[in-house]
Amino acid sequence: MEKVVIIGTGCAGLTAALYTARANLAPLVLTGIQPGGLLTTTSIVENFPGFPEGVDGCELMIRLQKQAGRFGARIQFGTVEAVDLSRQPYRLTVDGDPVETQSLIIASGAGHRHLGLESEAKLERKGVTYCATCDGALPMFRDQPLVVVGGGDSACEEATYLTRFASTVYLVHRRDRLRASKIMAERALSNPKIKPIWNSVVVEVLDVKQDRVTGVRLKNLDSNEVNTLDCAGLFVAVGHVPNTKLFAGLIAMDENGYILRNGSSVTNVEGVFVAGDCSDHIYRQAVTAAGMGCKAALDVGRYLAAL
Repeated sequence: MEKVVIIGTGCAGLTAALYTARANLAPLVLTGIQPGGLLTTTSIVENFPGFPEGVDGCELMIRLQKQAGRFGARIQFGTVEAVDLSRQPYRLTVDGDPVETQSLIIASGAGHRHLGLESEAKLERKGVTYCATCDGALPMFRDQPLVVVGGGDSACEEATYLTRFASTVYLVHRRDRLRASKIMAERALSNPKIKPIWNSVVVEVLDVKQDRVTGVRLKNLDSNEVNTLDCAGLFVAVGHVPNTKLFAGLIAMDENGYILRNGSSVTNVEGVFVAGDCSDHIYRQAVTAAGMGCKAALDVGRYLAAL
């Protein structure tokens, strides 16, 4: 039986792994379907302390994993399929195999939010994507007009990154100004390859019949006018959804699926703790996720010591 199992290997999960490993708790850390979390899809992270020149998101996560492993954290590539929190020890099913643990840290992070269009779903991976860093350099997008939907830091970063490959990047936002941080907004809007399209939303992705993206239909929210914009790809950057469906009905959540914390990292289930973006809809930063992972690890240590 494990003393502590950590679900997730983003900043929150790996920081929790580092602290629990240094406390000789020999944590078992489960990667899930996206080892390293969403930060691995980011090119350059410029706001994580200690990296004045910035750091590649994937490299940062590799370093965190090595640091946790140095002190005895065990990283297992696996996906949690079921959870039983009705009795101690808690039982997890990981890729069909049972795992028992005295305590659990949920650091499952968040996934990309979709627009919810039928055409979007049908053309996913056929020109519709949610990660410029992952897909922007594909031959199908090179020297072609591309569309990015969103108005936050992620959308600005996606658009800026795509200027390396695209002929033009159209940044479509439902408002008349970006909600991104000032530095990110200025960087995007000052790039001559980025053309903002304000007060507009994508209502259809073209063309399902051709089985590839050939354009989008845009609706202007002021005039209700609908126009077609030719493009070879649609990059969606409209926020995130917490990866918490597995725990629905088992742990207290808010109406959007974010796990609630009582105090620091404590959930309403004794011995179950939470950290990172699956519980944070306000800050959602790498450094705050790491801080929450530290809190969860310290809380777990106190909980196990008191048993």
